[in-house]
Amino acid sequence: MEQKETNKMESRMNANLPALILVAVLLFAWQAAAMGIDAAYILPSPVQVVVRLWELRGPLFTAHLPATMSVVAIGLLISIVLGVGLAVLMDASETARKALYPLIIASQTIPTTALAPLFVLWFGYTIWSKVLVTVLITFFPITITVFDGFRSVKTEMEELLFTFGADKRQIFLKLKIPATLPYFFSAIKMAVPLSIIGAAIGEWLGAQSGLGYFSRRMMTQLDGAGVFAPILLLSVVAMAATWVVSMLEKRMIFWRNEEEIVIKDEILKYVNPSSHMKKKLENR
Repeated sequence: MEQKETNKMESRMNANLPALILVAVLLFAWQAAAMGIDAAYILPSPVQVVVRLWELRGPLFTAHLPATMSVVAIGLLISIVLGVGLAVLMDASETARKALYPLIIASQTIPTTALAPLFVLWFGYTIWSKVLVTVLITFFPITITVFDGFRSVKTEMEELLFTFGADKRQIFLKLKIPATLPYFFSAIKMAVPLSIIGAAIGEWLGAQSGLGYFSRRMMTQLDGAGVFAPILLLSVVAMAATWVVSMLEKRMIFWRNEEEIVIKDEILKYVNPSSHMKKKLENR
């Protein structure tokens, strides 16, 4: 058991090593560029940004971060309900698909920065102007990806269940939902960073609190590190939220790993029978 855990840790480290190297190279290049420009109000160094984040931790963590996350939570929840609802409707009705699909695509051709001031004009500096910006950006990948998940279900499987007496509701619950879950989680992993971007855009263009608003306020004071500090915090929050979604995906879609293990086992059995027998004995 200890050997297996060690092997897992080593494999995870090896898998993350290229990303860590790339991040280190980018940070080094950023630091070198900042030192070359030598103008913190234009391009602060990573060290200056981290130091400024620590100095501003009070207002950032107690006032502006909660404001932004409330916008993200409400906007993401509305986007999930709207996106999944539209995907189910388009899958259930061909007429609905022909009517809604072009409108959903067209909604993404309108610049968000052009609509955000209108939302502020309609709703003022309330939370709903930012929520609408978030929903407009976020619902699209959820709708399209979940709809593609429904479409990925093979017609032969549906016909087989019909043959055994299953109705449409049973096919939807027992076949389509499990088949669409991987697509749903992929959509959520795309939507989480987009929702944070949408909230920041809405706050940047019209708000009285939030990380986007705080970054804009620092820009008016020519505080480059202060502008980057909320952005850094938003990036960390987005990565943490995406990691949480990935963990939930692994918990809920446990059969995917089992399928991968079975496939690898079958390949190993035919390619290298001796290794296959050795692996079976080790698992016992």
